[in-house]
Amino acid sequence: MNLDLAYRSLVLKVAHSPQVEALIRRRARGLVRRYVAGESLEEALRAAERLEGEGVHAILDLLGEMVADEAQARAFQEGILELVRALGEKPWPRYVSLKLTQLGLDLSEGLALSLLRGILAEAEPRGVFVRIDMEDSPRVEATLRVYKALRAEGFEGVGIVLQSYLYRTEKDLLDLLPLRPNLRLVKGAYREPKEVAFQDKRLIDAQLLHLTKLALHEGLYVAVATHDPRMIGEVKRHAEALGIPKDRFEFQLLYGVRPEEQRRLAREGYTVRAYVPYGTHWYPYLSRRIAERPENLFLVLRSLLGG
Repeated sequence: MNLDLAYRSLVLKVAHSPQVEALIRRRARGLVRRYVAGESLEEALRAAERLEGEGVHAILDLLGEMVADEAQARAFQEGILELVRALGEKPWPRYVSLKLTQLGLDLSEGLALSLLRGILAEAEPRGVFVRIDMEDSPRVEATLRVYKALRAEGFEGVGIVLQSYLYRTEKDLLDLLPLRPNLRLVKGAYREPKEVAFQDKRLIDAQLLHLTKLALHEGLYVAVATHDPRMIGEVKRHAEALGIPKDRFEFQLLYGVRPEEQRRLAREGYTVRAYVPYGTHWYPYLSRRIAERPENLFLVLRSLLGG
């Protein structure tokens, strides 16, 4: 395992400690606000409006995952429906992201399918696009089944995510081609064993670029989720060389990460979206952000020392 993967594995392991979570919740609120728009829908909508003023569109995500009972799943569905209804009244592009474990996937695949079907039934008439996030490897197969089932039912305003660090991903992409999916490609942020995922950052980066080029060659609409300037530059050069217009792909970055790059890409005429998370269930999301870059750990330590 290289140093990047070793760092990520260690941080995610430590982050599971209840004592560490309690400490960060108590003393690192300033850091949280760097990556999370707030705990309320109103705060998230204000953040989205600010981004729109900078030419950057927002992906709104009510944070939550791996619910323990059906009542929680239904409560999250209602929270997402509240978001969908609020976005339906906005003049700017409307885009929601969610996780199936938030809707009870671990309890029942049928429950998650049913609750997401209810969300899409309200989202599509309002012009709200819904992206199903991909979670860790044991949940990939079920997530793809739910996505395919919804597409078979005629829902068009729904997209899926694939992770370049999983060995299976190229096959999954090829299997999805008949559906012409709106696809987001990411590196992957979960702690995965070497049996299912690449452990070398260089290979993961190479796979992300390979999959992006494959999807573009196949004529899919592709959202490339990366902050890596080299990767962004390579995608731009590849698209230009092949004559792929800027309206056939987009760049997606995280709220609070490289905002100047987001604005610059928007000024260049690319579609840029910032992933804007909000809600009270922010700790797992923040843990993954800390695990992505050692610089984020220094920010945590500074926040803890400074209170």
